[in-house]
Amino acid sequence: MRKLLTTLIIMAALGAYAQQPAYLNASLPIEQRVEDALKRMTLNEKIAVIHAQSKFSSAGVQRLGIPEFWTDDGPHGVRPDVLWDEWEQAGQTNDSCVAFPALTSLAASFNPQMALLYGRSLGEEALYRGKDMILGPGVNINRTPLGGRNFEYMGEDPYLASRMVVPYIQGLQSNGVAACVKHYALNNDEEYRHQVNVIVSDRALHEIYLPAFKAAVTEGNAWGIMGAYNLYKGQHNCHNDIMLNQILKRDWGFDGVVVSDWGGCHDTDEAVKNGLDLEFGTWTDGLTMGKTNAYDLYYMADAYKKAIREGKYTEKELNEKVRRVLRLFFRTNMRTDRGHGFLCSESHYEAARKIAQEGIVLLQNKNNVLPMRLDGKRRILVVGENAIKMMTVGGGSSSLKVQHEILPFDALQQCCKAAGVTCDYARGYVGDTVQSYNGVNVGRSIAEKRSPEVLLEEAVTMARGADYVVVFGGLNKSDYQDCEGHDRKEYGLPYGQDKLMERLAEVNPNLIFVNISGNAVAMPWKDKVAAIVQGWFIGSEAGNALTDILTGKANPSGKLPFTWFANLNDVPAHRLNAYPGTWREGHDIIDEEYKEGFYMGYRGADYYKTKPLFAFGHGLSYTTFEMGKVTADRKKMTATDNITFTVAVTNTGSRAGAEVVQVYISDLKSSLPRPRKELKGFAKVWLQPGETRDVTITLGRDALSYYDDRSQQWVVEPGAFEALVGNASDHLTSKWKFEVTQ
Repeated sequence: MRKLLTTLIIMAALGAYAQQPAYLNASLPIEQRVEDALKRMTLNEKIAVIHAQSKFSSAGVQRLGIPEFWTDDGPHGVRPDVLWDEWEQAGQTNDSCVAFPALTSLAASFNPQMALLYGRSLGEEALYRGKDMILGPGVNINRTPLGGRNFEYMGEDPYLASRMVVPYIQGLQSNGVAACVKHYALNNDEEYRHQVNVIVSDRALHEIYLPAFKAAVTEGNAWGIMGAYNLYKGQHNCHNDIMLNQILKRDWGFDGVVVSDWGGCHDTDEAVKNGLDLEFGTWTDGLTMGKTNAYDLYYMADAYKKAIREGKYTEKELNEKVRRVLRLFFRTNMRTDRGHGFLCSESHYEAARKIAQEGIVLLQNKNNVLPMRLDGKRRILVVGENAIKMMTVGGGSSSLKVQHEILPFDALQQCCKAAGVTCDYARGYVGDTVQSYNGVNVGRSIAEKRSPEVLLEEAVTMARGADYVVVFGGLNKSDYQDCEGHDRKEYGLPYGQDKLMERLAEVNPNLIFVNISGNAVAMPWKDKVAAIVQGWFIGSEAGNALTDILTGKANPSGKLPFTWFANLNDVPAHRLNAYPGTWREGHDIIDEEYKEGFYMGYRGADYYKTKPLFAFGHGLSYTTFEMGKVTADRKKMTATDNITFTVAVTNTGSRAGAEVVQVYISDLKSSLPRPRKELKGFAKVWLQPGETRDVTITLGRDALSYYDDRSQQWVVEPGAFEALVGNASDHLTSKWKFEVTQ
């Protein structure tokens, strides 16, 4: 009897399983599940899934058991939860996170394995927090060092950004959490970002500003792309026919969801026709600003539904949008195998510290003043507001609520204490003492009532006789610095830091400047200081990672992901007065022409024969390396062949360390103008003292081609090419000439 009952139960269960709707059967192909779910949905349900229902969520289909979809800001950590319809914090106690380094720092690692670790770790935190999509990574190009949001991006070079974004996406999405790569495209400055209409040549567009997005789609298989606020050819990029319908979806075969930036949708008709799939907004009802809980009034909500019912549109475009959203659901919140993730784990802090260490760049090191040798030393002086200011809070949408942030002064003081060395502090200057953002308060005041003159003199007095003076200066994440919504107003350091550096250099030869920023800055005192370290915004483990580098616990191996120009007028966009653009007469539009074309960054430095302060790809080490002569497996190749370069790298110093082999390609004769050289390959190699290793880098057609705007396609022309190999764009010590035949 018991066996019969068991059999009947099993048969009933099997019968129920057999009757299970196809869209709920995870063993079926996603496309079959999508079509099954789509045919079951009503018009109201279809409209509901293509626009927001709260600040960061969109509706699922409750009747069909499809849960709501939750996004959250990245790209450097999982943003704290906000109230349903406001930006203010929800006041939760379980939404802290680990802050990972900003993406400029990740790019400076020149190590795709760090990007994979980064994405995987961030995805685990997002999964634990119940997020289905992280709004990142950002891959817009650093066109001007005044760009307020450059710290969120991966530098100036499209190849470097492409190689770093792919593993980031793969790591993040391995958790079943979607990447939403942003801001597509040409979002290269923040001031008046809703009104800037970019005018750019087809060659610069395809060779500089699109490759990282293309790699994210065609290689990283990104599940989401966020449209940018700005316009291209007079259309906003959140519903731009050329950008979305033609390039992204037709040419690149993108099968994911195009998400509007918050408030980036402006018109129902354009949204319907020009490729937007999922609309999110910021305090907007689609018509006016300032109305709350007005999600049914979005451009792709009731207005769209009404137009369908009136016959203006069929459901053809709607069904295509819903298919993409359903595909996203089945890749994320409808998965049964994505686990639970974990938050603020030891492994995540270790990852943050490791990534930060690899991204910190040693720019200058006269007389090997670094690493600091604490044995036998008596006193270290730390100067600067950025030594005591938390940088994980503020800066716009990337602001975080961290479980902890190790500050530079605290970490260095602890290290000195262990070595029996006194570590003093002098403020030196006052910048921005605000330590809160959208309701997140750090609980540590840095208020200062003393005058700038008093602070300056105190620092100078204390610097006399110190064994080392370490200044933590640079920018911060306040408005008009490294911050969303505004660009910087000047290239120079704020808050009187130049005067501080000049005075300190007069009284102490062991002066070390640690620049905390996501951008280059002017350094008129460069030759008067012993060492310069680019410290970025590096998150929860900032103090520990910087102390590791300064004291030699870790050997610096970062390389600059952008060209550090000496003067703003050396930057091609500024040299040509091509930034910030001009207001169009009679319109609320700024036309900004990228007159420099693809001659930007190091390409522009070559073209205009400008010597930068520090070159793209530059970065020193505490050991020394020697690169042998480059060889290759061929002297001639066709456009469909690959060519493999080999170079022996030897650690000739006394410490273990890493060097980055960089391969630039020069087309020696082209029918169209081309940059003198372009980065097309790199590899980071770790070596023990005295160790030699052969590094191989294989390049193919993509490394040799340019975008021919006459035929609207990528072309490889027959003729002579040259590979230039070294460890920085201005230090290429070996060459290999080869020929491309028909």
